[in-house]
Amino acid sequence: MTAPPRTPSSSGFWRRFRRNKGALAGLVVLAAVALLVLAGPLLSAHDPWDMVQQPFLAPLAEADVPLGTDTMGRDVLSGVVSGARISVLIGVVSTLAALLIGVTIGAVAGYFGGWVDATLMRFTELFQAVPSFALAIVLVAIFQPSVASIVTAIALVSWPPVARLVRGEFLTLRQRDFVAAAQLAGLSTPRIIVGQILPNAASPIIVMASLMVATAILLESSLSFLGLGDPNQMSWGYMVGSARTVLRQAWWMAVFPGLAIVLTVLALNLVGEGLNDGLNARAEGRTR
Repeated sequence: MTAPPRTPSSSGFWRRFRRNKGALAGLVVLAAVALLVLAGPLLSAHDPWDMVQQPFLAPLAEADVPLGTDTMGRDVLSGVVSGARISVLIGVVSTLAALLIGVTIGAVAGYFGGWVDATLMRFTELFQAVPSFALAIVLVAIFQPSVASIVTAIALVSWPPVARLVRGEFLTLRQRDFVAAAQLAGLSTPRIIVGQILPNAASPIIVMASLMVATAILLESSLSFLGLGDPNQMSWGYMVGSARTVLRQAWWMAVFPGLAIVLTVLALNLVGEGLNDGLNARAEGRTR
């Protein structure tokens, strides 16, 4: 049976990835965010919901609250550290759910073609016809603001681009010789889709996934700013949303979680560019 196209080697991937200095910087930032997620309780001096000082303490006014306090005397630094877990959780889980939906629909549409492709693409266009942010607002409002409803809403508005990308890759790859050889060898359709074609379409999916996590974090922040975040969970979006009425009086309440959002989203985009370079073997010849 004809072997499928080779995927880039790990050594070649890392060589191309590290040439992108922005991607390396983004990787450092993401490592710091991962540290906040994994070791948040150890790094936080206080519970983010506890009143530990008087309200509206400016940054550096007291040693135990270096980033100041909010309207209820809660530690802003503890909120930023604790909020990393929820913000990243929402971004990663909603992206995985969107990938599951989008890859499944795109793979089936691209492999079978014909009326199956036409039906699934019309279904995809139905979701794309409604602005994604507006649809997310409606879904969260219907199901009541919570982490689960936010994850569901973001996943449901994020999968159509994935489906279109995967469909395009499958339409190209299903014409290759290794697919015909797999069919002649008697492999079942699911094994051909999952074991033969999907691994060769993984590179653009991985790049898109990194960008989708960034978009999901921004969507959660926007929903929380409008008062549609989970009121029982401390997230960066919730912190920015709760500070919107006191921006002039306590700018630090919004600035520090806002910087966390900006740096994380920027890092994810830079890493996405690096992944694109690393997974694209043709880029190596252009950079020599």
